Amino acid sequence: MSFYAHFTLPFIIGALAMFAIIAYRYTSWIVQLPRRDKALLRKGILSFATIRSVWEVICESLLHVKIWRRDPRLGYMHMSLAFGWFLLIAVGSVESLLYTGTLLVPLQGHVFFRYFATAIDKHIPLMDNIMDGLLLFVLSGVALAWFKRLRSRALGMRRTTRHTIGDRLALSTLWFIFPARLVAESVTAAIYGGGGFLTGSLGALLGEVVPASVLQALFEPVWWFYSSVLGIFFVAMPFSRYMHIFTEIPLIFLRNYRLSVGDKRTSYDNFQVQACSRCGICIDPCQLQAELGLNDVQSVYFLRDRREHQLTLNTAATCLMCGRCSTACPVGIDLNALRLNSRVEMRNTPSEKRFVYLRGLDRSEGMGKVGYFAGCMTMLTPRTLSAMQSIFEAADEQVWWADKSGGVCCGRPLKLSGERDSAHKMVAYNTELFRKHEITTLVTSCPICLRTFKEDYNLEGIEVLHHSEYIARLISSGRLRLRKGEGAFVYHDPCELGRGCGIYDAPREVISALGTLLEAKHNRRDALCCGSSLANLSIGDQAQLRIASSLTQELEQSGADTLVTACPLCKKALGRSAKVPTRDLSEIVAENIV
Repeated sequence: MSFYAHFTLPFIIGALAMFAIIAYRYTSWIVQLPRRDKALLRKGILSFATIRSVWEVICESLLHVKIWRRDPRLGYMHMSLAFGWFLLIAVGSVESLLYTGTLLVPLQGHVFFRYFATAIDKHIPLMDNIMDGLLLFVLSGVALAWFKRLRSRALGMRRTTRHTIGDRLALSTLWFIFPARLVAESVTAAIYGGGGFLTGSLGALLGEVVPASVLQALFEPVWWFYSSVLGIFFVAMPFSRYMHIFTEIPLIFLRNYRLSVGDKRTSYDNFQVQACSRCGICIDPCQLQAELGLNDVQSVYFLRDRREHQLTLNTAATCLMCGRCSTACPVGIDLNALRLNSRVEMRNTPSEKRFVYLRGLDRSEGMGKVGYFAGCMTMLTPRTLSAMQSIFEAADEQVWWADKSGGVCCGRPLKLSGERDSAHKMVAYNTELFRKHEITTLVTSCPICLRTFKEDYNLEGIEVLHHSEYIARLISSGRLRLRKGEGAFVYHDPCELGRGCGIYDAPREVISALGTLLEAKHNRRDALCCGSSLANLSIGDQAQLRIASSLTQELEQSGADTLVTACPLCKKALGRSAKVPTRDLSEIVAENIV
């Protein structure tokens, strides 16, 4: 039998255009990958990473497990649309096979099968009911999506994304696809009979209240409408946020093959940028929105503007890069790295003169296998530096002090500002400095320095520790004995130490050895930013203070006697507005050494 009718043309043309555009884009992006990334791709395809990727696609692209964990209602909405549509296609293929006895049914034959089935003298009630159940499943998700636009808080979101005209067009057609299918199949059931519990019942109702001549006149138009909204959506999809439907899948594979975003743009970045669905989940965690009312710089808008080649330096630069949005992102897009290489492209200003002062600048002191790098921010909080000296002395540790009397920066402030070449020179200088003094362990009190040493330096053979990890190790080994009192401490997780380096337990172990540890409402991966991030290139002092004040109020609500953090920058920020003492972890340790 023929599976063609004129009304299928919009669908066929739209589908062919969509697949052609996607194939062209993916092919060109893969071809343009750097040589290293191509090698990782070839190596990864035949590895266990491929199996792991398939499972992740099922969990995240279809079932949306991460969104379920955030809010079950939101998770159900996304799952019903993605997994439900997939099942309609998959089970619809089985349906056409059972009815026709052949696998050679073209795509439009599966999609519009109820139309073509009117010419088949066969009826399988079970399949009709299964397909109706799946259609109802998807329609429930569409209804929730409509409801979310009106009452987003009911689905766990305080704010939703503001869409472009192109996105609104794609969104509108998507919302009409499945109601259009329901109407088309119900009208067909009213004229020819059949249908399941949903389309059959609605068809029977239409047959009772609508004259047969009217139904017959509506038969072709409703199928034309269904085909047209599908075709329009397919054409609009590659140019809208719905490109994520297909792009998230290759992104998962490439990410598991260990491709990553660097400080220079590559074609791999396109998979990251296009995989954003603009779901808006990253908006609520942003403190720039919650505390300052900035509504157009969040990651969802940064990615939108970058994808549409409309990115401005203001949008790229106005961000704390605290990582709260990255933690919330259900797709796992490397948001901070994408911002960084955008800043590099806009701001990178290499200058040899900038580093003339580095020649012969080694002002380090002492000697030992353990090196201590205070960092710029710790030099601005001298009590942390003196506390670390007391701790080293109590543990009888021989220490090489990299910058006790001043020195050079780790390079991260330059990197965060987009000055990649300058940062690379800093890294090279410091690496040579560490090697020259033959240290085997490098301790720093600054999480910013710590993350830079771990991510940007090649320090093979040198163990890099934050001072919280080092102190916890001294306590557990018995080299440092502390008095435990009755004080109550609330700990604030610094962004770079927690979300940046994954260090949450060591500071808490140290505090628990000194007194009672209390927790803030937002802690660990969900901890709030102090507002004084070095990544901020545009937010003024008073705005930073507003963010810090909101955080200190939350910390003080725990009832603690002392606010404790493990970052010199956070300490200075919190100390400006806190009503109770704010201390670095090393300070409360040094004060209680036996």
